[in-house]
Amino acid sequence: MTPAELSAALRDALTTAVAAGELSLDPADVPAEVRVERPKNRDHGDWATNVALQLAKKVGRPPREVAAVVQQRLLRVPGVQAVDIAGPGFLNVTLEAAAAGELARSVVEAGAAFGTASEPSGEKVNLEFVSANPTGPIHLGGTRWAAVGDSLARVLEACGASVTREYYFNDHGGQIDRFARSLLARANGEPAPEDGYGGDYITDIATQVRALVPGVLEQPREEQQETFRREGVALMFTEIKQSLSEFGVEFDVYFHEDSLHTSGAVDRAVAKLRELGRIYESDGAIWLRTSDFGDDKDRVVVKSDGNPAYISGDLAYYLDKRERGFDRCVLMLGADHHGYVGRMMAMCAAFGDEPGRNLEILIGQMVNLVKDGVPVRMSKRAGTVVTMEDLVGAVGVDAARYSLVRSSVDSSIDIDLDLLTRRSNDNPVFYVQYAHARTANVAVNAAGAGVRREDAFDPALLTDETESLLLAALAEFPEVVRRAGELREPHRVARYLEELAGRFHKFYDACRVTPRAGEEVTDVHRTRLWLNDATRQVLANGLGLLGVSAPERM
Repeated sequence: MTPAELSAALRDALTTAVAAGELSLDPADVPAEVRVERPKNRDHGDWATNVALQLAKKVGRPPREVAAVVQQRLLRVPGVQAVDIAGPGFLNVTLEAAAAGELARSVVEAGAAFGTASEPSGEKVNLEFVSANPTGPIHLGGTRWAAVGDSLARVLEACGASVTREYYFNDHGGQIDRFARSLLARANGEPAPEDGYGGDYITDIATQVRALVPGVLEQPREEQQETFRREGVALMFTEIKQSLSEFGVEFDVYFHEDSLHTSGAVDRAVAKLRELGRIYESDGAIWLRTSDFGDDKDRVVVKSDGNPAYISGDLAYYLDKRERGFDRCVLMLGADHHGYVGRMMAMCAAFGDEPGRNLEILIGQMVNLVKDGVPVRMSKRAGTVVTMEDLVGAVGVDAARYSLVRSSVDSSIDIDLDLLTRRSNDNPVFYVQYAHARTANVAVNAAGAGVRREDAFDPALLTDETESLLLAALAEFPEVVRRAGELREPHRVARYLEELAGRFHKFYDACRVTPRAGEEVTDVHRTRLWLNDATRQVLANGLGLLGVSAPERM
């Protein structure tokens, strides 16, 4: 019996109890899904639910009395061994060994679909992440967002959402001018502008522009700068896209900031807000009444000189996303953007939308690279920052992605290069990948010994404590995925995989899938092979959600 099947049995028990008059409850108030969770103490059973406490007030009876009604009906369900009422009205459910063991077959038969939503949710999500300025290589902070953002997209898709990965291409504004002046200065052998960009990559790009446009330095100075701006941005962005692709991150949409200002999108956003009564004019400027929606002050949208203020692009971009049909716009920003959240949420509300639902903003903290116990602070190529290429070159894509995803984005993290290159259980990505490789090796050895899944499956034979604990961990995977999507926390998947790997390693040490020399193959071996292969599938599914490979050998 899977958690989903137990949840359905609980809902059916409630529905039939209401129909029989045992509980005075409007049928519409019966939960569409009864949440079941794994008790912290295994002595309390396999699964627990607090549904009786949730419904007691509507039923008009003490929670323990509601629990007693559900208990009697649930005890009639095949596969349920015991149902106990604990505390104020919790229901603790213990399954028969055969019912619990059935999960192994369910996982194997579901394959890659295990842990994913049974049908699409219909929700359209626009997930914008990385969006680094095309003025240099992607630094560590952007690399963290690449790993977390892509993993979150995979998790949300597993939860049934339709996700569009979007990169906001900042090709408008002062930083692009500084980039162009930096390239031009380097090409002419001049000192870098005081507010410009440094690093060897500026030399690389400047050299490439000169090769693409022979005679560029013979152009008038203004034309030179425009050429270096146009060609340099294109070259830098091509390099960024290549780095992301090699990191396993592909975007569906690359949205150009400049298009907002050339297509009339800003004017349309202002007109829309004017219709809603959110716009006013003062001192020759156009203002948005963001203070009506929780911002600390109103914001200038168009300055008195007629030029658009920075927020004008945000207004136009958000409206564009909503007009493209996205239910949720999820935006991932760096640690220096905390002050940005209030005005963005006020902007969302000004359009008549719901902050936190139609617009979500995730703030990520800093990443530090450590080697030999000392922070790594400088890249040979970028000059002042450590880049995606630096990290991947040191530890590889899998270790880089896993290490960046396994911690909550709310916390700063130290990436220990020495640890991530170590082939030991101290290295979390190695620990999980090794568990998968071990399941694959078990399957190969089992085949060589004549142990075949198709010959038998008797889940009642899975009675060893390590088998029970492993089954319990496998059963938790769908809920882990659901919670990771709901809370926008893909690190939950990584932490779960580490726990699952630990459970499997203990099972491997205690229970043989292949018989010893001279022993016959029995149904115990065959059934354990189902459990081994179920573990292999869940490890692969979980690693896939993180964009990390599941190796067959290590």
